[in-house]
Amino acid sequence: MAARRLGGSSWQQVVSLSRRCCLPGGRRERYRCSSSSTALGKPVENSGVTQEEIVLPRKKTWDKLAVLQTLASTVNRDPTAAHYMFQDDPFLMPRNAANSRLFALSKESGKNTAKYIIKQFPQYFDKTLAEPNVSCLMPETLTPQIEGVSEESLKERVHLRRVKDSVDLFDQLIQAGTPVSLETTNSLLDLLCFYGDREPTPEKEEEEKEDLEEPQVNVSEQKAPKRQFQRGSQSSGSRWREDNNAERIFKIMPERNAHSYCTMIRGMVKHGAAAKAYDMYTDLLNERHKADVHTFNALITAVPYLKERFLERWELAKVFLNHMAQQGVQPNLLTFNAVLKTLRRCGAVGRSMSLLVIKEMEALDIEPSLATYDHLLFIFYRGVDLCPSGIISEVLDDVEKRTFTPQDPDDANFFATAMQACCDLKDIKLAYRLNKAMEKGDNWKFLDVDRLNAYWSKFFSLLCMMEQIDVVLKWYKGMSPSLFYPTPKNILDLLQALDAANHLEVIPSVWEDMKQLGFNRRQDLLEELLSLMSREQHPEEIQLAFAKCAEDIKAVHEQSRRDQAPLEWTSNMLGHVVLLFSRAGRTQDAWNMMERFQQINRIPTEQVMDEFLNCAKQTNCPDEAIKLVKLAVSFGLPSSQRLKSRMEKEFELSEKQKKTLESIKSDSDSSDSDSDSDSDRD
Repeated sequence: MAARRLGGSSWQQVVSLSRRCCLPGGRRERYRCSSSSTALGKPVENSGVTQEEIVLPRKKTWDKLAVLQTLASTVNRDPTAAHYMFQDDPFLMPRNAANSRLFALSKESGKNTAKYIIKQFPQYFDKTLAEPNVSCLMPETLTPQIEGVSEESLKERVHLRRVKDSVDLFDQLIQAGTPVSLETTNSLLDLLCFYGDREPTPEKEEEEKEDLEEPQVNVSEQKAPKRQFQRGSQSSGSRWREDNNAERIFKIMPERNAHSYCTMIRGMVKHGAAAKAYDMYTDLLNERHKADVHTFNALITAVPYLKERFLERWELAKVFLNHMAQQGVQPNLLTFNAVLKTLRRCGAVGRSMSLLVIKEMEALDIEPSLATYDHLLFIFYRGVDLCPSGIISEVLDDVEKRTFTPQDPDDANFFATAMQACCDLKDIKLAYRLNKAMEKGDNWKFLDVDRLNAYWSKFFSLLCMMEQIDVVLKWYKGMSPSLFYPTPKNILDLLQALDAANHLEVIPSVWEDMKQLGFNRRQDLLEELLSLMSREQHPEEIQLAFAKCAEDIKAVHEQSRRDQAPLEWTSNMLGHVVLLFSRAGRTQDAWNMMERFQQINRIPTEQVMDEFLNCAKQTNCPDEAIKLVKLAVSFGLPSSQRLKSRMEKEFELSEKQKKTLESIKSDSDSSDSDSDSDSDRD
């Protein structure tokens, strides 16, 4: 390609130049390129043109993933395909967000099941058939190799994360009078406090393994649960039990150091025993020990569960910060994030103090993480009184300049929180800036399947609200289903955007997407869809497409499955379907829907009956028109006489049809005749 563009001789000159550049000894050849000559080599009469110096390096060192990254850059995302984690099979592709979550969890469950089988039955997986044997790709040895009652055996079981076996072996050592070193006992306390004195589940083993191998790192900070803390419990998992093995072993320890106290404090905070953790911290101070930074971070996180009033929470957080200064403990990023997380639950106090915390971080030269910004946006943009867009704009100014690496579990919440703030502010420009920052570098990796769908769902709702319809449809086609699965609210927002832009001809394609997403039984969406399609008269081609949608909706109502409750017709929905069938010239289908009014004991509107009568006239179906008059008479509607008069004037009726029409008497006619007969008697 390049040779064709440059021409044969020019390409040979470039190759020759590059060869001459690679001189021995690591020297570089310098060439001066003057822009005073054209591509054909002819000089240009301009002596004031500056010369540009080009330095060609002798060797370029590439990253190990450079080839893969180059290949990946040549492939664009397929907007019609699902996430790459799902199987490329029609039966295994999710249809909506609920299916996406279910399939993703099913896949992880299968992995955990395989790990469980290998762990429970290791004797069946003792053969190594791989050549060459790559140890990091093979299953780990999870069976204890050291037999007998000894401290080495206890260390091995702690390393293998066998909670019950470790406690039993520790008790046997104590009963036998064998002393256990302080370091080994602290490792056992780490295990018990980490798992809450319970056996680790397969789901948590993988995500918690790395933290357990680094006992000095606060496990509650590094792998916090995904759900927000609930009142009275700081963990969505196990609760701290009274007098559990961790407390029992801690009490019988002949010697305790600061690590012992810090481990107990962090474990109590993690498993929802904030009050016990505070008491343990008091004991630590009484014993003249010093807490580490991770313990202080855990205590600051537990402040909202120790105090009720907002000001008291902030005062207690300041107490812990002052203790850190007195004990010479240097705060880190997680310390300030813990303070901001506490200020999220301090109301107006949080708003007044959070910016001071950010300034303190700048003074200590600590760079904020995405979790820092997430807490800040939550403080200022969650609630009734929204702050101006100045704070989020400054946050985006900083985020746009950086690429982030995970440093806090709450980092993953930033993009969804920021997009929610953009939606609340109704600022599409901020949303575009945020989306550009999210796509920069590896920032997109902070969004897992659930957060990804929530992020794009909010972004799409904002697009429907603020953008032109052409832009909305472009984003819609590019995002679904590769990036997110539209929610019912997204579909409703899209329908309202189409209505505002008067682009209702797109509704049939939206209906196809609704069927694909499994929203064809949503009553609110069906009513909105039918209302938009039947509100005005459209060209014939569009009316035929609308009638096809109405036919599908009718079929959905007639379907009966054991696992689904039948959909009920409302008078509005019946009227909309009759209008759509009538405008498409489908008289018989329209009459079948008219009969359902009588079945559900509802009354059609005058517009519905007039439109049906017009359809019967255009299709020359006087029999259905006579049935309409009978239906109106049976309901006792005052418009029945008007419909009867229209038939006599606008329809060509046979003698039989005329007699049938004349025999139909409304209630008003009957009452008039009865009054006439009464007057004659008088």
